[in-house]
Amino acid sequence: MNSSSPTNHHKTPWLALYSICLGAFLVPMAMSAVNLALPSIAEDLQVDAVLLSWIPSAPLWGSVVLMLPIARLADIFGRKLVHLLGLFLYALSSLAIVWVDSIEWLLVFRVIQGLASSFIFATAMAMVALLAGSKRRGMFLGIVSTSVYLGLTIGPAAGGLLTEWLGWRSVFWLPVPGILMALGLITWLLPTEQKPTGSEPQQHSMRQRFDVTGSLLFSLSVSCLFFGVTGLPDINFVALLFLGLALSGGFIYQQRHASVPLVRIDALSQNRVFSRSMLASLYMYGASFPVLFIVSLYLQYIQGLSPGDAGKVILLQALLTACIAPIAGRLSDKYEPRIIATAGCGLFLLGFVLLFFVGIQTPLWQAKAGLCLLGIGFGLFSSPNTNAAMSSVDPSRLGIASALLNLARTGGNMFSTAIMVVIFNFYFADQILQPEHYPQLLTVVKITLLLGGLYALLGGYFSLTRGRIRLTK
Repeated sequence: MNSSSPTNHHKTPWLALYSICLGAFLVPMAMSAVNLALPSIAEDLQVDAVLLSWIPSAPLWGSVVLMLPIARLADIFGRKLVHLLGLFLYALSSLAIVWVDSIEWLLVFRVIQGLASSFIFATAMAMVALLAGSKRRGMFLGIVSTSVYLGLTIGPAAGGLLTEWLGWRSVFWLPVPGILMALGLITWLLPTEQKPTGSEPQQHSMRQRFDVTGSLLFSLSVSCLFFGVTGLPDINFVALLFLGLALSGGFIYQQRHASVPLVRIDALSQNRVFSRSMLASLYMYGASFPVLFIVSLYLQYIQGLSPGDAGKVILLQALLTACIAPIAGRLSDKYEPRIIATAGCGLFLLGFVLLFFVGIQTPLWQAKAGLCLLGIGFGLFSSPNTNAAMSSVDPSRLGIASALLNLARTGGNMFSTAIMVVIFNFYFADQILQPEHYPQLLTVVKITLLLGGLYALLGGYFSLTRGRIRLTK
């Protein structure tokens, strides 16, 4: 990151890092807290099972639909500015939810929250990677991962307790002061970037430097794919899915021939370490994201736990991930990240195996043990995988590399959650969950966990076969 005051920048790298981490902590915390408020939201707004499943899905679509265009705009106008705009937009949309009285408006603001999170996370990793330099990159990225998973750790417990004490709306408005604090600290501690330089002539207009056609194709293809999957097996949504695939092909063709593309497709395909790290991230995050939603429903509906008690159980996974991630990140600065990340994939898969065999009469310790294995495995995977990917690209490409990794993460989240919505739609249609539906809910839990285990297996394959980023001494 270029700075107008480099001396001051080097005096405060840790303070600057922690100011970024504050936002990286609070946004995932708020996102994960919502999962424990879902039964209360369903009761208050009279929401059926299918619409209920859209509450975690809507921000996923919002977070991915403009990911690459936002990353390109950050290269043009500066990552700090885009990051700050994301924090402000997230705070504003969270406050707006306080006054909603229908599921439709709640979903609108959840989409806006997703858009805001794409501003934040499309820029955060690039800012941190440049802040760290090559020798501390794994450690700094591990600290950011810890911040994310501390947010996920506190989120379920906080969401459950807040829902019991202050109502479900408090899950949205309570993080806002902290997000505004993060906005102020980043404004103060991170120096203003110089105008970015790149291969394209700077005298060109913004329209010439920004790929409008590619941005439209990307957003349309992602939207058609997402909504097409969620509407299966309806024939109209099948057609929408095929349209999305066609638009994706058009986007790839257009990017290969654009003078200033959003993504240099040829360079991406030639970088085996980066491309396979992306695929590993896609499948591992796709496996991980639905767990919070599906396990929270299992614990509250089938096991009969209160939102607060369910949050404490789910807390185990994120707490262990938060503890392991910085250690794994630091190890990946010294040892081959591929080995550490792949071992994490294996433990993650074992966690799904344990959870798959839960039932109505299963003792709670089995669910806890499965969540612990998921937490340890994902902690070993996340930081080394990101370190391998970011270490394999030229520093001038860190911005788009950060966006592509985040696109893989949110894309995995989005499509695995979309498949879960299809499963809910097949089993429950527009029914509100009642005790007589619990055997069906358990079937949905098992199907989702089986798919998660398959995703984890694929993630482990791509992690293992990515290649080395350093020579063996």
